[in-house]
Amino acid sequence: MATPPISSLVSQRLLGKVAFVTGGASGIGEGIVRLFHRHGAKVCFVDVQDELGYRLLESLGGDKDPNIFYSHCDVTVEDDLRRAVDLTVTRFGTLDIMVNNAGISGTPSSDIRNVDISEFEKVFDINVKAVFMGMKYAASVMIPRKQGSIISLGSVGSVIGGIGPHHYVGSKHAVVGLTRSVAAELGQHGIRVNCVSPYAVPTNLAVAHLPEDERTEDVFTGFREFAKKNANLQGVELTVEDVANAVLFLASEDARYISGDNLLVDGGFTRVNHSLRVFR
Repeated sequence: MATPPISSLVSQRLLGKVAFVTGGASGIGEGIVRLFHRHGAKVCFVDVQDELGYRLLESLGGDKDPNIFYSHCDVTVEDDLRRAVDLTVTRFGTLDIMVNNAGISGTPSSDIRNVDISEFEKVFDINVKAVFMGMKYAASVMIPRKQGSIISLGSVGSVIGGIGPHHYVGSKHAVVGLTRSVAAELGQHGIRVNCVSPYAVPTNLAVAHLPEDERTEDVFTGFREFAKKNANLQGVELTVEDVANAVLFLASEDARYISGDNLLVDGGFTRVNHSLRVFR
């Protein structure tokens, strides 16, 4: 018998699974939604960007596809998030995979004396509190079933300092801490809890500090060049799809004994230091 092509061996890795993705209307979240849907998952994705959310929904089949739907949800509002998870369970019967992707970078500031505390609180509300609530409501569905996978999006800023505003870097460190703590509790229930932390990805989040009309192609080209120059792994540009593939891996049975991990998708950026120029 001929060996089937690799593409057929890895297809439909989430067939029949139910997934919930926050911040799924654009950027990395959109990439995750598209990939999960392609791999056979039933997906609910939420966001506050309704125009983008419904546009993505239509591109994936809209009302013609019963396995995908979009719901408006402010992840910092507990009732919003709880209702969205309840809606997912009502529609699909359960919840197998929770992806806490929604996040913001915050306003850049190189001087701690100028940091607005309300800005600090906003970043922590979205990047930390919402992640915790996502874990909480996912666990409420998964614990009785003794199975499930919870994945949160971190950043290279989750393990090193100096690459973003204090509120952003602090929040991403907190996501890793929550991942490890919740993995410790939920392991007894067969639930895996992990984190994915990427290097620089050219999405709107990367230039969110700029007004929308200034997020030109030239700006993204400059961002890509800056990321390429400072990357450890050369010859490869990190994309949304690369990050989505890492999330897919942790959501699938291929990662069935991985929990409490922070999977760095950074080409070694956080593990090497070229300042002494030994190799460069």
